[in-house]
Order: sequence, then C-alpha cells, then structure tokens
Amino acid sequence: MPIQIYRISSGCYSEIYVTAIPDAGGIWSDQVQQVFAACGQALQNANARILQERIFATEALLDNLEPIRRRAYGPLDDGIPPTKLAVPAGSTGEFAGVLIHAVCSEKSPEPFRAPGPVWGRTVNFGDRIYVALSGIAAPDAGDAESQARAVFERAAAALRQIGGDMRSVARTWVWLDDILSWYGKFNQVRNRFFSECGILDGRTERSCPPASTGIGVSLAGRPKCGLDVVAIVGEGSEIRHYQAAGHQDFALKYGSAFSRAASAHTPGGETVYVSGTAAIDAKGATEHVGDPRAQIEDTLEHVRAVLRDMNCRNKDVVQAIVYCKTPEVEHVFRSMKPALSWPHVTVLADVCRDDLLFEVEATAMRGARRLK
Repeated sequence: MPIQIYRISSGCYSEIYVTAIPDAGGIWSDQVQQVFAACGQALQNANARILQERIFATEALLDNLEPIRRRAYGPLDDGIPPTKLAVPAGSTGEFAGVLIHAVCSEKSPEPFRAPGPVWGRTVNFGDRIYVALSGIAAPDAGDAESQARAVFERAAAALRQIGGDMRSVARTWVWLDDILSWYGKFNQVRNRFFSECGILDGRTERSCPPASTGIGVSLAGRPKCGLDVVAIVGEGSEIRHYQAAGHQDFALKYGSAFSRAASAHTPGGETVYVSGTAAIDAKGATEHVGDPRAQIEDTLEHVRAVLRDMNCRNKDVVQAIVYCKTPEVEHVFRSMKPALSWPHVTVLADVCRDDLLFEVEATAMRGARRLK
C-alpha cells in the first residue's frame, strides 16, 4: 500500500503531510483498514495531530468508513470530522485514498466549532493562528446559489470568532455537486461575496482572492456546495497572492475569482498553494480539446511553471490531487505516471468546463523532507 510522508520543521513546530492510497484490486474493507492503520501509525510515529483530513471514496462506502477510522486512530481522533468526499469508483476501486495535514508542536491543535455547523482546528504559532476549516456545507439554505453564499458566510463568521476575516484566507477548496450545470452562477455568487468582503477591488492589481480549487466533487450527502478553508490570523500573517503565475493570467479576467497561487507562513515554514490548474492558455481558452494526453502534459507543465515562479522544485511538493474527468482519462494519466513524482491522490471528477479533461492542484514547502 503506497503511503508517502513529508515533514518540515521550524523551531518547535513541524508540519506533516501524509498521502495514502490503497492497492488496486483489493477488497474495500481490507483497503480501508490498511490505509487508516498506516495513517494512524504515521501520525503516532511523528507525534503529530491532525489539522485537516480528506477522504475520497464512493458515496456508499463513505458511510462505512467512520468506525474503521476511529478504531485505527484511537486517541488521535479528536471528534472533528474529516472532509468526506464522494467520487466515482476509479482504478483502485471504491476507495481512492486519504490526505492528511498534521502538526507536531508543544500544544496540540484546538478543536474549533462554530454555528452552522462549522468544524475545524486551530494552532497558535508565535503571534499567529493557523486555521483549518473543513467540510462546511449549507444544504438547509435552499438552491445551489443560496448554498454557495451560505458556506462563504459561515466561513467568514467562524473566522470572525478568532479575530480574522475572509482576507485572512490563503486557500480554499470548493466542492461543487453537478459543477457543469451551475459553475457560472457559482462564480457570480463568489465574486459578489468577495467584493463585499474587500477581496476583489475594481482595480485588478489590488484584488487578493485566495488560491482555490473549484471542482466537480461532492461532499458526502451531496449538498450543492461545500468548502474547506486554510487561513492565517494575527500580526505578521502576511499572505501573498499571485493572481497570474506560470503560463496563466488572472482567472478573474474570465469570471473566476481565485489567484493562481498563494504563499503564507505556516507553523513549519512557508507554504505555497498552487490552485487547481487545467489546460487553459494565457487568454483563458481551453487547450487541446479532445486530446487527453496533450491536456495532461500541458496541465502538469502549467503547474510546474507556477512552482518555478514560487522558487519550488518537484521535490518540494508535499501533496497534490489529480482530477480526471473519465476512467479513460485516468488510464491515460496512469500510463504517463512515472513522469509525476509528487505524492498524490487520483480521483474521477468533472472539471469546470466540459472540454477540460484533467486538473491538478499542489501544495509545496521548500525544504520538506520525505520520511517514507
């Protein structure tokens, strides 16, 4: 069973990234037990506690995972639920894998609960607070657009409780059910909300939207919109937003409010967040329509170009997610897999345009050391 673990330290803090994927062809119960046992052992060995966790599996399987996870983690389970993401069965079967971001420090992360409900964790480092909010949803809010508005409002309200706001956000993940039917409307909701928050300015150069992934993956239970957030709150918590980076221009020019990348000081060092990236040229047009191999090659080169702009190398990538539109696209990608050394989970998902077949996001930390 492949598991990759990366660690980076600064002073008395270390950040741990764990990427665990099951062996293909196994029985799901064995896959799940092996993956969670390995994740739990990795966390225990590092004396680390979870900040954020994502589980990718079919909707039917997600309902069966929690008891196995609890048994495997034991006291590592602090009661904050992971982000459970429903994806179609792929090459490893019904279970695609687990991603964990954890921290090792003198004081464990504090569980965080806010009305909504909103769950997450915080950890103090210096005069700053690292905040991870996970699986925010608002199925009670009404239609898709109302749910999108509500998840951002709930995130903002939670951040205000600890002295932050939406301008404290470095990175978001937006989980959109049936993305192709309403992505344009979602963008209108997000743009309006970010304008109200002061994140978007009439002058492009003064806008500072977070890095982001907006993808056709649903939270368990299939609300229309879900949200994960990483924020840095406090003095000296400067977040740098790179609206254009690599080969691609600011996405807002074609209606989508996110930066190509963002960087921030986090407990273990400086983290670079590369947004979800697809085969889109500098003018915003889809490249290589109908050619999955070419789209995969261009997408990976676009991400590498952003990393180069951030002074990061391939070995600095600590975690990534690969999104393939169909099993056929996943097959093409896996046939090219030796070219991708990053620790990653691969899932099936619609991308934001019907003619986009492939998307990748990455998190990098210069100086991170691979433990396994």
